[in-house]
Amino acid sequence: MSPFLVMSILFGLAFGQTASLCAPSEYTIHVEKRECAYCLAINTTICAGFCMTRDSNGKKLLLKSALSQNVCTYKEMLYQTALIPGCPRHTIPFYSYPVAVSCKCGKCNTDYSDCVREKVRTNYCTKPQKLCNM
Repeated sequence: MSPFLVMSILFGLAFGQTASLCAPSEYTIHVEKRECAYCLAINTTICAGFCMTRDSNGKKLLLKSALSQNVCTYKEMLYQTALIPGCPRHTIPFYSYPVAVSCKCGKCNTDYSDCVREKVRTNYCTKPQKLCNM
């Protein structure tokens, strides 16, 4: 093998470990309350993308800490609050939601993330829709 090819492969492997496709991504959340007249479509950002992981075929030989896989998760986030229109007085018309400011590849923190991939649920409204751009 030529030295250039070897260096290219090594550079690609090193760069591939540090460069991931994990970044804030636009996402629309649909929120409705039974008591309120409208469904609110909220545009926000979530962390989404690809993170390098290791194949854990040797799980009987490795420590448990070596088996955890990296996921695209929040590095920095903030919460915003939206007002759901058409709610009666006795209902709290506010909904707070996360906004991803920056993302990282790391272990999933169950304090603020759903770490289980479930089957895809449709994100839709059953009531007339209002758009919220924050």
